[in-house]
Amino acid sequence: MTESGVETAAEPGRTARVVLVDDHRMFRTGVRAEIGRTETTGIDVVGEADDVESAVQVVAETRPDVVLLDVHLPGGGGVEVLRRSAPLMGESGGVRFLALSVSDAAEDVIGVIRGGARGYVTKTITGTDLVNAIFRIADGDAVFSPRLAGFVLDAFAATDTPPVDEDLDRLTQREREVLRLIARGYAYKEIAKQLFISVKTVESHVSAVLRKLQLSNRHELTRWAAARRLV
Repeated sequence: MTESGVETAAEPGRTARVVLVDDHRMFRTGVRAEIGRTETTGIDVVGEADDVESAVQVVAETRPDVVLLDVHLPGGGGVEVLRRSAPLMGESGGVRFLALSVSDAAEDVIGVIRGGARGYVTKTITGTDLVNAIFRIADGDAVFSPRLAGFVLDAFAATDTPPVDEDLDRLTQREREVLRLIARGYAYKEIAKQLFISVKTVESHVSAVLRKLQLSNRHELTRWAAARRLV
């Protein structure tokens, strides 16, 4: 998210009611400060949640127009929130979900879209673009960050089910995120900042990945990820 001012993206007098779902309070606070000035942006933040249970409850209680949903959450992730909120999505004028995540991995994008989300944008999006995306989702459009739409088109066009990668399945969602960033050459401090976690936590995830994949160092990890086209 940028620190620039957000221009009005809504029609005069129009408001979109939004719930923020992300397990990092600082990120939620930043998004609320960036887009939540209703008189300027037309966005009314009516609730927040930091895990699956609280997200399902807040969405059911507030019935927002759009939910900004992180993919990786305690309690089962964004896909679980979508599964348990499915009845609300099916209603006329029902709740719509827009995934907002640091991850740009194909499996994450495809997973939430199959789960019922109307779009997927990464956390590098500007405030103005996010406001526009929210109103487009509220209107029933699909919205994707550049190149992510290709993942969805490829997935739904494919006739064969991709093979299961047992090695990759051993990793948690967070470990996969760290793995991809390591393979892309990020330093531990950069990964910590990107994922809103501590450097110690990054080190713990890297150690767990190396152990589970029976690899010795980050160079082997990079080669492993590149061979599976995860970079």
